[in-house]
Amino acid sequence: MTDTESQSPIKLNHQERVTLVDLARSAIMHRLTHSTAPTPDERSMTEALKTPSGAFVSLHVEEELRGCIGSIYAEEPLAQIVAHMAVQAATQDPRFAPMQTSDLSKTDIEVSVLSELVPMVPDDVQVGVHGLLISKGSRRGLLLPQVPGQYGWTRAEFLSQLCLKAGLPDRSWTDPTCRLLMFTADVFSDSTLFGDEDDDY
Repeated sequence: MTDTESQSPIKLNHQERVTLVDLARSAIMHRLTHSTAPTPDERSMTEALKTPSGAFVSLHVEEELRGCIGSIYAEEPLAQIVAHMAVQAATQDPRFAPMQTSDLSKTDIEVSVLSELVPMVPDDVQVGVHGLLISKGSRRGLLLPQVPGQYGWTRAEFLSQLCLKAGLPDRSWTDPTCRLLMFTADVFSDSTLFGDEDDDY
């Protein structure tokens, strides 16, 4: 069985999570108003926020998805990748028209900080715990760990929907030539942070 316990995202305290959501909102606002984004306060840039990590930013308006883009690669500092992905989710998700300034006050910004990706076999997938990436040739699909819970999917449904996301037949997860990777994520948003108690805060 894959050792998942050692695979975890960067540990963040409550204030660091608040800082990331604030950075995401500020980055979107400045892109939409065509103004220069302010330089982040270095005092708020903790070592965790400076650590490279993969991350996704999901935008919801009245509980409906409005944009979701991210990177699985730990190539940029966490704070920087969250700001970049927030702007892309707001303006470059091909499934939606670019967000307008008037939308932002109604938008719940959700950040998912990703762990490293490791190989996974289908029988070890835990719904609600694991995010998944499947690939075969040029086809690739990713679903965040919170997604199956939003739709009430079973493990088999999660895996099938992952395949469809990649543009593969829905049973491709049984194909040994497909590569399946798992990750975990620290997921938080505007709507959850005020109820998030953390001893480090």
